[in-house]
Amino acid sequence: RRPTDPRPACSDTFKILVATDIHLGYMEKDPVRGNDTFVTFNEILDHARKNEVDFILLGGDLFHDNKPSRKTVHSCLESLRKYCMGDRPVQFEILSDQAVNFHYSKFPWVNYQDENLNISIPVFSIHGNHDDPTGADALCALDILSCAGLLNHFGRSTSVEKIDISPILLRKGRTKIALYGLGAIPDERLYRMFVNKQVTMLRPKEDEDSWFNLFVIHQNRSKHGATNYIPEQFLDDFINLVVWGHEHECKIAPFKNEQQRFYISQPGSSVVTSLSPGEAVKKHIGLLHVKGKKMKMEKIALETVRTFHIEDIVLADHPDLFNPDNPNVTQAIQAFCMEKVELMLDTAERERLGNPRQPEKPIIRLRVDYAGGFEPFSVHRFSQKYMHRVANPKDIIHFFRRREQKEKKEIDLNFEKLVSRPAEGTTLRVEDLVKQYFQTAEKKVQLSLLTERGMGEAVQEFVDKEEKDAIEELVKFQLEKTQKFLKERRTDAVEEKIDEEVRKFRESRKKNTEEEDKEVREVIALNFEHRLNNGVVTSAYKCSHLILFPVIIVPFQAMMRARAQRSADEVLVTASSDEDSMDIETTDNPSDGLSSTLSRGRGRARGRARGARGQNSTARGSSRRGRGKKILQSLYCSFRLFFSLKGDSLLMLPSSGNLLHKNSYWEKSSSQILVVSYCIQLARLKL
Repeated sequence: RRPTDPRPACSDTFKILVATDIHLGYMEKDPVRGNDTFVTFNEILDHARKNEVDFILLGGDLFHDNKPSRKTVHSCLESLRKYCMGDRPVQFEILSDQAVNFHYSKFPWVNYQDENLNISIPVFSIHGNHDDPTGADALCALDILSCAGLLNHFGRSTSVEKIDISPILLRKGRTKIALYGLGAIPDERLYRMFVNKQVTMLRPKEDEDSWFNLFVIHQNRSKHGATNYIPEQFLDDFINLVVWGHEHECKIAPFKNEQQRFYISQPGSSVVTSLSPGEAVKKHIGLLHVKGKKMKMEKIALETVRTFHIEDIVLADHPDLFNPDNPNVTQAIQAFCMEKVELMLDTAERERLGNPRQPEKPIIRLRVDYAGGFEPFSVHRFSQKYMHRVANPKDIIHFFRRREQKEKKEIDLNFEKLVSRPAEGTTLRVEDLVKQYFQTAEKKVQLSLLTERGMGEAVQEFVDKEEKDAIEELVKFQLEKTQKFLKERRTDAVEEKIDEEVRKFRESRKKNTEEEDKEVREVIALNFEHRLNNGVVTSAYKCSHLILFPVIIVPFQAMMRARAQRSADEVLVTASSDEDSMDIETTDNPSDGLSSTLSRGRGRARGRARGARGQNSTARGSSRRGRGKKILQSLYCSFRLFFSLKGDSLLMLPSSGNLLHKNSYWEKSSSQILVVSYCIQLARLKL
């Protein structure tokens, strides 16, 4: 439907509702906070309708999960249909080539110009790091909304070599806006691309100085590492306003960057997703007025956001109240904390009395620094007192010890502690942990086949996006590429020479980071089932026999300790048939034989289950143990295995025309990253 004649009263003024980081579906299963995101989203859309905005601009992370639940998608569709569809005419027009702006869409035009839809408030949105495109087809939840005609997804870039940001050109009367957008990209990669001048913002060919240039981005603004953020000076100085998503602290009032001469507005999130001080700032959305080259940002407070109060206590700062030598000091600390919580509850109740739309139960966080010889009390017992008064009783108290940072000449990285005890309010990325671990590890612990960058990217995809084939595809790709390299070099079948050639090949890949990034992203995007269905897998992959051996791996530190207890020539493999589990220990000499013992895991549990049905589990286990031993002995004659197993590295090279293929499956928990199993597929192939 084409826009009709503009209204005379505001024919030259754009009114844009600006919001970011709505995180639909966050804690949707919580009985108290489950509907918070949906209620606030409806409030945001209601403000847009009441203020008769020209369009809504979202800065990423509309959804909290990359694969939102049916309830979340249904609630989002319901809200957009309720508030954004109608007969009110759209007052602006699009001048740019929409086939370029929405080139990845099956419907490459803005939704309000679709003759089958009746849109009154267009919604333009980039994707964030929570809802970015993944998988073989590179789709995200926003693409579902775009296909349904309820949202315009823009700012998408799939290239890892060069990014050209083409603006959506809008005009209302005499006011023209060039709307630029860039969806979430891993910060380190985008940082490197900016440094290498691989990011270009295209400008209109005609009268480029007459446009109001509005840029929407979803990246780290605050510095989280040397390259794990995007400095403001990287952006072009012709921009007038930057709407910065991803940062949750509300700083919506435009702040001028004196160096680049543009303004930055950081709307922040509309829901509390982390119990940190930045989330305690009152939540707002913005009503942006643009006329010509002038702008004005009007703050709109959100009334349905659950109030959040946070306070810190340092026990060592109260020597008159707490003495660590006092046997009753723990009771005194608990009483003091209860008093503080009661004061925060009183403050929250006073705020709620003036706003009946605010949820009844507040979010309370009391962080207690008990350094100085104090002991924490039972958090569980403490929380029981507030079960019906706060929205987060289980984590109302947080005990921590603030330690002084001391400079160390040598880096002593404890990976297990780094994963299990993240700092309060900080985010640890799996990609960074993997890279940091292997950069500081000993030489014998280093990866032999994969690079840290590739493994980190693959693990990050699995943990964040649940792409179960990411590591599998990467390992298979690198294995095939290494084998091809060795065949081209005609490497002698000597272990030392093979190891040296593999090391050189791996170092050459590490130096060419751009090619490495490109290959990793391409491999992650491929789906193994998709390739099978399309006949990409050749007959060389048709296995004459296939045996699976799940390897249960403990966390990195525990595994390192276990490896230190056995000789350097030994390799521990936990093998499993379809019915039970065995532990098999092998050496480099096949004539020495294979010793096996019954596993204490799944196999014994299943054995006991069969024993309950009248079968002898011990006899069955012994017979299978013997069969498994014979199988491994026969396979060992066909395969020569070179293992470099430390954390997540497993190098396997073929001999006698046989290929060793590996799949990896990972599982994550809230406190540790566990390598749950390696499924080693032994396939006899003709190369």
